[in-house]
Amino acid sequence: MPARHRYAIAAAPVLVERASAALARLRGARLLHPAGRTFAGGVTIWGTPGPPTGVALLDSPGRFPATVRFSKGMPTPASWPDVLGLAVRLHRGDGERPFDLLVSSSAAAPLLRHLPLPRRRFAGTYSSIMSYRTGHRRLWFAALAAPGSPDLGRSLAEVAEATADAPWLVLAVASAVGRWRPFGQVTIGRRDAREDAALAFDPVGNLPAELRAVGPLARLRDASYRGSRRARGASPVS
Repeated sequence: MPARHRYAIAAAPVLVERASAALARLRGARLLHPAGRTFAGGVTIWGTPGPPTGVALLDSPGRFPATVRFSKGMPTPASWPDVLGLAVRLHRGDGERPFDLLVSSSAAAPLLRHLPLPRRRFAGTYSSIMSYRTGHRRLWFAALAAPGSPDLGRSLAEVAEATADAPWLVLAVASAVGRWRPFGQVTIGRRDAREDAALAFDPVGNLPAELRAVGPLARLRDASYRGSRRARGASPVS
C-alpha cells in the first residue's frame, strides 16, 4: 500500500473526531441522535443457546440494572421515518466499566441487519450494524420486538407513555448470516430523572473484556463519539 494511502487511513479517525467535536459545539448537543428519552431499566441474561459466544457476560445467567435510551437520528417530525436508536447501558458494578450496547433500526434478515433502515415506529428490530470480535468469531447484536410487549408508538412522547406498561425487548446475537439467538431481555421502567443531554455512551470502549469492536466503521464511530463527548464535556462512564 502506498505511503499516502496509509497516512490517509491513519489520519481519518483524527479528522472525524475534530469534525465531530466542531459540529457538536455548533449544534449545542450530541452530534448523533440528539433527541431522546432516558429510562431506568433492567437486563436479564438467560445465557446463549447453542455454542457459547466466549463472552462470559452473555453466556452465563445474570441480572443487572440498566439505563435505556430511545432516540431519533435526525430528528425528523413524529410522523416521518427516521433512523431510530436504542442504547442500553448494562451496569456491572464492582468497579467494572459498563457494557454499552448501541443498536439502530434495521431489518432482521442477514443481508439487511448490517444497514440502518429508517422507520416510523419504535417497536421493531434494532441491530448493532457494527460487528464485534470474540476470539476468531464475529458477532452482531440485536434488540428484537417481544411478542405481547406494549407498542412503543411513533414519537418519543409515546415511548415515554408506553413505559407505564413496562415494555420489554429481546436481546439476541448472530453471526454475519446466522439466525438470531436470543440470550436475554431488556425491561424498560420509569423515566430516568437525570438530564438526558448529560448521558454519554461509548460503544467501543465500554465492552466486556472478551469483546472488541472491529472494522473501519468501529474506528470512525469511536472517533465521532469521542469528538461529540469532548465537545459536551461528557463522561462515558457516569
